Amino acid sequence: MITQEKWEKLYERMAKLGLREEELSENFIRGSGSGGQKINKTSSCVQLRHAPSGIEIKCQSSRLQSSNRFFARRDLCDKLEEKVLGIKSQKKQEQEKVRRQKRRRSRRAKNKMLDSKHKQSEKKAFRKKVGEE
Repeated sequence: MITQEKWEKLYERMAKLGLREEELSENFIRGSGSGGQKINKTSSCVQLRHAPSGIEIKCQSSRLQSSNRFFARRDLCDKLEEKVLGIKSQKKQEQEKVRRQKRRRSRRAKNKMLDSKHKQSEKKAFRKKVGEE
């Protein structure tokens, strides 16, 4: 359940971006994915369209229609900020970080890393007692 305070903060954020409720068209559609019979019978997925910018959001992150309405507006604000202010959203930054982490190392970086590991193993070898191997 989304509190009234959170809704008010969202409306303030929308006002700062110049986003008005009259500019939004909201449809409730049936969701997709897992959930069985319930998801096939209820229209809890929210489709939100901002007419001036043409941005369209579909939100099905919750089973509650009211929660999805909140989340869709929040996502719309994120997209508008990204488009208008040129700010990369927090999600995009996290995705980019993961992508960089998963990226393959260059040959030079790999050799450098293996070199340092080899030196470390040599240091450890010197720590052994005289009779051990």
